[in-house]
Amino acid sequence: MPIHVQELECREGNIGLITLNSPATLNALSSSMISDIEAVLGQWADADHISLVIFRGAGDRAFCAGGDIRELYDVLSANSDPDIPAGFFVNEYRMDYNIHCFPKPVIAIGHGVVMGGGLGIFSACRYRLVTPDVKLAMPENTIGLFPDVGASWFLNRLPGRIGLFMGLTGARLNVSDALRVGLADMAILTDHIDPLIERLQQERWTGEAAADDNRLFRLIKQLEHPDYRALPASELARHEQSIARLSAGDELPDIVDNLLAADVDTRWWRDCMDSLGKGCPVSAWLVWTQLKKAQQKSLKDVFRMELSMTTRCIKRPDLREGIRARLIEKDNTPQWSFKTVAEVPASVIEEHFLPELDDSNDPMGLD
Repeated sequence: MPIHVQELECREGNIGLITLNSPATLNALSSSMISDIEAVLGQWADADHISLVIFRGAGDRAFCAGGDIRELYDVLSANSDPDIPAGFFVNEYRMDYNIHCFPKPVIAIGHGVVMGGGLGIFSACRYRLVTPDVKLAMPENTIGLFPDVGASWFLNRLPGRIGLFMGLTGARLNVSDALRVGLADMAILTDHIDPLIERLQQERWTGEAAADDNRLFRLIKQLEHPDYRALPASELARHEQSIARLSAGDELPDIVDNLLAADVDTRWWRDCMDSLGKGCPVSAWLVWTQLKKAQQKSLKDVFRMELSMTTRCIKRPDLREGIRARLIEKDNTPQWSFKTVAEVPASVIEEHFLPELDDSNDPMGLD
């Protein structure tokens, strides 16, 4: 089964536990996994016996590495009708939106790889716990896409231009980075995950107790947590002044040039710049534009905007070419439609934000 679903009895009430259960693919989100999660959450939203929900990932390596890109590539290759692959994103975005709006507390326990669609689920949860080995990123620029799954919402809420930097470079954040910028709420040792769930099962989660978020937060904080001083040093703390200085300004080509030319010589920075330099130029413009446009949008309209963007990406060559080069043939030499950020016409970017979806033409059917 792509997900493992359990209803764990507490002293009163039940915990709904969803385990992403495809460790061989780093728990990548397939269309069947997304459909199953949607169905389960739909049942639990109105179920009186379910008081809170927990997401976790199977295996030692990942919470979730993102969407199943190989499945998407197969769908893209087999269908000339763009509405068919667009259905994958419709279902995923609706799932993420419903997690954001779920009427009961939702806890995510992120370990190992938490990227792309995995970070979409993780960021949508009310309580976000991370283990010391976690790696968070939105690396869609490498495949000709853009940070989606609500990233226009959560990247915009990071301090300074960290969100822009993450989107442009696919920067990998460690546990200290995630805590520093608020992408995670607290750290938990891997060995303490099961005791946390058992501790929650000892409580009553009915009536007013179920609605007391402060009580749940206090219970989580009471558990033993790692010595934060012993966690990996924050790369963002080390580089945030450079990021702020080099990412300032109103001209994206200048920002990209400044970042790539910067005299910063660390392994983490070099990896970020390698991703930026080899990433899709159209993707860079999409990150830049989506973050600007999302500043005045509701969560619902953010997902609608991103769906318009992905629908256009499906029709253009970069997405398929990026997946081919990075994940299928693995030659790592994608032939992007434009060679540099400066060459991309404004009209190409503007097309990604049309049509503007609303209640009358939203295929996700967001409430």
